[in-house]
Amino acid sequence: MSHVDGLAGELIIGGYELKELAGRVGLEEAAHLLWRGALPGPEELGALRRELVALRAVPEETLHVVRAAAAAPPIDALRMACATLSLDLADPDNISPSADLTAAKMLTARFPTLVAAHARIGEGREPIPPRPDLSRAANFLYMVHGKEPDPIAARALDTYWVTVIDHGMNASTFTSRVIASTRSDMVSAVTGAIGALKGPLHGGAPGPVLDMLTVIGSSDRAEGWVRNELAAGRRIMGFGHRVYKVRDPRADVLSAVVDEMGAAHLEDRKLFDLARAVEETILKVLEEVKPGRNLRTNVEFYTALVLQSLGLKPRSFVATFACGRIAGWCAHVIEQHAEDHLIRPQSEYVGPRDLHFAGPDSG
Repeated sequence: MSHVDGLAGELIIGGYELKELAGRVGLEEAAHLLWRGALPGPEELGALRRELVALRAVPEETLHVVRAAAAAPPIDALRMACATLSLDLADPDNISPSADLTAAKMLTARFPTLVAAHARIGEGREPIPPRPDLSRAANFLYMVHGKEPDPIAARALDTYWVTVIDHGMNASTFTSRVIASTRSDMVSAVTGAIGALKGPLHGGAPGPVLDMLTVIGSSDRAEGWVRNELAAGRRIMGFGHRVYKVRDPRADVLSAVVDEMGAAHLEDRKLFDLARAVEETILKVLEEVKPGRNLRTNVEFYTALVLQSLGLKPRSFVATFACGRIAGWCAHVIEQHAEDHLIRPQSEYVGPRDLHFAGPDSG
C-alpha cells in the first residue's frame, strides 16, 4: 500500500509521493486509490462520496455504547463502538472483495461520526447528526463544534487525514493483517488495529507535544529545558522516529498546512510561532548532544499544532488520527483477504530444557 524510505525521508502511497497527494486530493480519493489501486475519475469520485455520506449516521445500538463510554478515553470509546458496527452488516463474516469494500465504506464513513459524538457526550452535550451537504472533514468539525467550519480549516483536516492514511507495516496495520489472515472479518480486524493504536509507543504523543510547549513557555527557555530533559534520559516528544533518519515527510506537509491556515485561522498563532522556535532549538541541541542519531522532527510535532488549531482537544487526537488511518487499515484487510495466507511467525524458545516433574510423592 505504501513505501517508507527512512534514509531518504520518502513516503510513497499507492505509487504517489505524499506531496503529490496531500493537499491535492481528499480522503475519499486517497481511499479509492488504496481500495481499488487507482485514483477515481469524476464519476467514480462522485458516487463514492454519495455512498459515504449516506453511511455517516450510526445505529442507535452503537450510539448507546458511545454514551456508556462517555468518561473513557476517546480511542477506547472508538474501539468499543467499532466492534458493534458488525451488527449493521447483512453478513458480517463475509470476506469476499465486494463485502469487504462495503464494510470499508461503512467504517470509513462512520469513524468521524463516532469520534465527534463522543467528544460532545463527554462534555455533557448531545451529539449532532451528520449533515449530508458538508464534506467529510467539514462535517466532522461541524459535529464537534456545532457550527459550520471555515473552509480552510476543513481543508487542513482533510489534508491531515490523507497524510496519515497509510504508513507501511506499522503495528496497528500489521495487527489488522494478522487478524484478517485468519479469515476473520473486517470489523474484527479494524477493532484489533484500534487496540494496537491505543498503545503510546504507536499512537504517538501529539498531546504531550502541547504539554511540552506549554512547559517551555518561551523560546529563550527552550535550550535549557531540552538539555535538562536529555540529561535526565527523557524522550523529547515530537522528535525521532524508528524508521525516519531524516525529517519525517509528513511533518513537512503538516507544517505547510499550518502555514496555509494563516494567523486568521489559527486558534493560537503564538503557540505556532513558539513551536517553530522551539523546533529549531531542539534540533540544534539534539545534534550536539546525540550526534549521529539523526533525531529529526516527526509527524507528531505538527499533528499537535494542526489539531489544536482546529479546536480539538488533545485527548481526542489519537481517535482523530484513526479517522484518517481507517481507510488504510481497510485497504490492508482487503488485500490480506485476497491473498488468503495465514500470518504465523516462527518463534525461538529460549527457556530451560530437560526439566522433570517432581510429584508430591517424589520424597
